[in-house]
Amino acid sequence: MALTQQLARVSVPYLDRCRDTALDSPGAAPGWDPPDTDLLDTDWGLWGLLWYGRRADADAEARALIQRAIDGDPGGNIGFLDHDEVYDGYGDPPRLLAPEAVRELSRGLDAIDLDAYLAALPASPGEAAEACGFGGFNGDVREYLVRHFEALRMFYREAAERGLCVLTWID
Repeated sequence: MALTQQLARVSVPYLDRCRDTALDSPGAAPGWDPPDTDLLDTDWGLWGLLWYGRRADADAEARALIQRAIDGDPGGNIGFLDHDEVYDGYGDPPRLLAPEAVRELSRGLDAIDLDAYLAALPASPGEAAEACGFGGFNGDVREYLVRHFEALRMFYREAAERGLCVLTWID
């Protein structure tokens, strides 16, 4: 199974319930089960967007925003989510972006001009895939990158509108 970038939108009270559940349950299971509508799997799309951005020297501020949106922030007192009920244990445990950080990121992601960011992406599918670090990619690379970026942008926009946190991890 391939690793992919995962995100979840959750409320602070939901995190508090998970923390309490982990403290009270055998095996410290947090009772993690956010609705599917509040989960996002961006596959490898955003990693490819960042890979391309570094190689093409695309907008550094945009790259930093995208990186933070998928990396989360350090801290956050969510060690109780370091559990196999939440993620498979490969890589770092989930990281948190608090509601204020989510609002900030949402504004920043909305301001990114993705056409300008992708201006130097080669037209050839093979060359575009190589520019994004995708070996053996089949399909329209630009469409793939845009689709996953737009999904991220909309995910953060809704989280900001609802005053939610975002958790990030690789699974």
